[in-house]
Amino acid sequence: MRTNPYYELDDRETVERLIRENPWAILVSPATGGLVASHYPVLIDEDHDELSIVTHLGRPDEKVHELGQHEMLMIIQGPHGYISSSWYGELIQVPTWNFITAHLTGVPEIIEGEENFEVLTRLVEHFEAQVENPRFLDSSPEVAEDARRDSKGTIGLRLTPTNIVAKQKMSQNRPPEVIDDVIAELEGDGPYASDALAREMRIANGR
Repeated sequence: MRTNPYYELDDRETVERLIRENPWAILVSPATGGLVASHYPVLIDEDHDELSIVTHLGRPDEKVHELGQHEMLMIIQGPHGYISSSWYGELIQVPTWNFITAHLTGVPEIIEGEENFEVLTRLVEHFEAQVENPRFLDSSPEVAEDARRDSKGTIGLRLTPTNIVAKQKMSQNRPPEVIDDVIAELEGDGPYASDALAREMRIANGR
């Protein structure tokens, strides 16, 4: 991803927030047969001082990706959307697309056995905790037995990136009054309204 001084994002806390709030990643590997991409939920591994992300793959994706043999690119995409030039008032500029995203690269560590099951357990706990009647992997002996059986069809990975390229393109190069007008349009009821993107614009521009 090409860097741009207007939109460079090098704050670790913001990158971590991006991952926590958008835990659906694209995993890309330069495998022998060509580029391979998969989509999986992810979590930040809170047990590590360095930024590390854990997830699982359904077998045989680990072979398709040639997991652990080379670098992997993990892409996290946050809120994004179309920004109409009609929102710019008297400013003459072309329309654009605002977004926040992070590209994390490194050689992933393979996680197997009991540690992989612990990662699966944490993933389920993280997302189930949001529902009214959560069903965790240890909810009952029957659920636990089924989860153990299904876990054998998965393999975990931990990515501790050696390189992070992140961007938050949120109209930072526009005049303050234009930024305010764009946020107002995003918070409205038009065809490109997006509360999530408006929130990111407020954060990025100190609103």
